Formats: sequence, structure tokens, C-alpha cells
Amino acid sequence: MDDIHNTEDKILEQVDILSSRLQDIKTAISGQIFGQEEVIELTLTTLFAGGHALLIGVPGLAKTKLVETLGGVLGLHNKRIQFTPDLMPADILGSEILETAADGQRHFRFIKGPIFTQLLMSDEINRASPRTQSALLQAMQEKRVTIAGEEHILPEPFHVLATQNPIEQEGTYPLPEAQLDRFMMQIDVGYPDERTEKQILIETTGTNTPHIPAVLSASELLKAQQLVRSVPVSDQVIEAILKLVRQARPEQSENALVKQYVTWGPGPRASQALILAARARALLENRLSPSIDDVIDLAIPILKHRMALSYSARAENITEENIIQSLTQTMQ
Repeated sequence: MDDIHNTEDKILEQVDILSSRLQDIKTAISGQIFGQEEVIELTLTTLFAGGHALLIGVPGLAKTKLVETLGGVLGLHNKRIQFTPDLMPADILGSEILETAADGQRHFRFIKGPIFTQLLMSDEINRASPRTQSALLQAMQEKRVTIAGEEHILPEPFHVLATQNPIEQEGTYPLPEAQLDRFMMQIDVGYPDERTEKQILIETTGTNTPHIPAVLSASELLKAQQLVRSVPVSDQVIEAILKLVRQARPEQSENALVKQYVTWGPGPRASQALILAARARALLENRLSPSIDDVIDLAIPILKHRMALSYSARAENITEENIIQSLTQTMQ
């Protein structure tokens, strides 16, 4: 019993230490990104939970700026890849080249691709061919790259923030649903309100270039991610997560909308994402344990890209958000 109390005290102490740093992180980000508070919160939650995120929004909504800012504030080395149809897997992963030494001997040397970074911005990922998408998504899952039979471990931590443009689908290759599951969250980036847009106009068209301070280091982020996994979760929250995910599957659900409009629902990885993200959200808000409210608030970004709707749903303008909201209403 003493050991349990000592462990809880240690976790609480670590949460208190991290909470002040988290406030500095949010302050530093807000000095670069105006508005988009929910997008920032969800993206931070994803990173502290150790996952990847898919950002959906039209061009010009500061998605690239968000990644650059997060890289600087969290002390992560970041790179950006602009995806195009002619991009090959080797352009991302790297390739071997044949070199000739001074003595005439030849040998292969591996040249690392841009994926060898800690925070990777994959811009317009749906413009790349399925072969290139698969190479990236496999590396996201396995955290390593295999070239010519030799494994190369990716840096730690390793996170991908990918973007998609929702309004221009010509010449794109939509990610298969099974590959979308590799992303912990799908985060919708909307237009700023009028007041925020006015602030953007004033702050970003002058001569000042705001400095991005490094608040955390990569090693500190790794420790925070381990702390997230140590945050206790009550049986009540675990049962709520299980019920929510299972009720989103048509073959297991009692929900009329799910049975009528959902072709297939989220798998166990959705439950894992929910519990990790709920823990991270509690930590970001300086709480020792997540609540059912955390599960409700995270349900849409975690479940919506893990569900497939029928043609009748789209014909009747029924969305994934409508169905998930109908499920979470019974949890309140």
C-alpha cells in the first residue's frame, strides 16, 4: 500500500512540475498562432500521447506555421515534405548510392531521407501515389525504415502531422480507411473569426519576425509521454471508452443511426487512442486522472476517420459527427 501511495505522490509531483512548463508552451504557441485554440489543444494532446495527426483544412490556415512553431517550442527537429504525384518512396525514406573510394573500392552508402526527423510535416499527403503513402504510413507505425534489407531506426520522438485540402480532390489519392487508422486524430482546421483574422492581418504583415522560444527539449517530451502512460484511469472511464467504441460498430451497436448508416466502425486501436489521448488531455489541464468528459470531447477527432458511412448516409447528409454525437449524448 505504501508503494502505491509513493507512486501516486511521484506522479503528482511530476504533473505539477510539468504543468508550469505546459503553460509556457501554450503562451509561446499563442504568440505565433492566433486563434485555433482547439486545433492547438488537440495537436498538443496528440503529441503528448505519442501519436500522429491528420490536419484537414483549406490552404492559408497556418497549418504549416503550426508545425514549425511546435517544432521550435518542443525542441524538435522538424522537416516538411510537399507531396506530389511524382514523389517516390525513396524521396521520403532515403536511398543507397554507390561510392568509389580513393583506392578504387566501391561501396554503398545510405543517404537518409527527410523522414529522419522528429516532427515531419507531410503537406497534402493525399496528392502522393498510394505506393508513397504506404511507405510513409508503414514507417509511422514501425518507427523504422528498411532499405536493401537493412533497418534504419527513426529518431525519437517521431511524429507526423499530415495535411489534406478538403475542397480540391482532382488528381489526389484518398488515403484508404485502414491507413487512416494510423493517425491518432483527424483535426479539422476552420476559418478564424473576424476578430482573430484582423489580428492576423496586423501581426503578420509587418517587419517583426517573432522569436520561437524552446520551452521543452526532445528528451523532456519523451519523459512527458512516459508520464502520460503512468496517469491512472478509473474503471468508469475505461468502461465508457469500451462502450463508446463498441457501440460505434454496426454489428455490436444498439444505436439506430449506427445500425442504419455505418458500414463498419472503429477497431481496438481507437480504444487505445482514446485512453492515451484522455490521459494526455488530463495532464495538459493539470489533472491527475481523465474523466468521461475527456472521452466525450475527444470522441469526434479520434473516431470520425475510423468509421465508414453508407451511401444512404451521404445522400441524407448524415455525417460521422452526427452519429458520434448521438453516441456521446448517452454518456452525459
